[in-house]
Amino acid sequence: MRARKRFGQHFLEDVWVRKVVAAVAAQADDVMLEIGPGAGALTLPIAAAARLVIGIELDRDLAADLPAVAPPNVRVVAADILEINFAEVLPPPSEATRIRVVGNLPYNISSPILFRLLEARAADPRISDATLMLQKEVADRLVARPGTKDYGVLTVLLGRRARITHLLTLPPGAFRPPPKVISAVVRLDFLQDEDVTPAPPAFDAMVRGLFTRRRKTIANSLAAYAHLPASAAGRLLDGVGIDPRRRPETVTIPEFAKLAERLAR
Repeated sequence: MRARKRFGQHFLEDVWVRKVVAAVAAQADDVMLEIGPGAGALTLPIAAAARLVIGIELDRDLAADLPAVAPPNVRVVAADILEINFAEVLPPPSEATRIRVVGNLPYNISSPILFRLLEARAADPRISDATLMLQKEVADRLVARPGTKDYGVLTVLLGRRARITHLLTLPPGAFRPPPKVISAVVRLDFLQDEDVTPAPPAFDAMVRGLFTRRRKTIANSLAAYAHLPASAAGRLLDGVGIDPRRRPETVTIPEFAKLAERLAR
């Protein structure tokens, strides 16, 4: 099967399919939402273990071919994961109490898909976790620690809402055609509302704004973002226990939340 470059397609070799399927660990009552099932390399073995697999496939040719080789508990939807209405494709609560996500994400749009999953989880708390193949560079950003070069917007916004675990590292030879990058598999276990660090609605916008100036001091970044005099930004930071001389890349998720709450007031 020929991979289509415009869809960012790279098909997983069989030996790595088995490793990824084992990492997913689908259970008999699971409803799985698969992003980009392609020719069904993951779909078919996961369907053998799960109750239902719903595949969202952008390539309409692959979406048309897969049902012919898939078992009856696989539904394929030809659609763009970034535009789909999840409420229209997911089963109602009476038919599924838990939904899990799996996918080999196109590397050129992996970050937008991750943020789309956050939106989906916020709208439907039944979405419990996501096991995803990503470029290792993106995976490193997801699990980065404060003060490291990989720590940034993706780390903070995803880390506030999910516990993220690195599961596997995949060499280029794990795919055909081989990509020019190393890949990784991560699991996002979405947190229950009571476990999410409380923050006002402007939290995401503030974090994005501060990280556009990540090399500046947090005081200068905040002053530019909030249109404040530097002295006022410094006092605001002092009020929440953040040294104004620190850089945004050293600030923890709870500290960002305190700052956003203070700024909102």
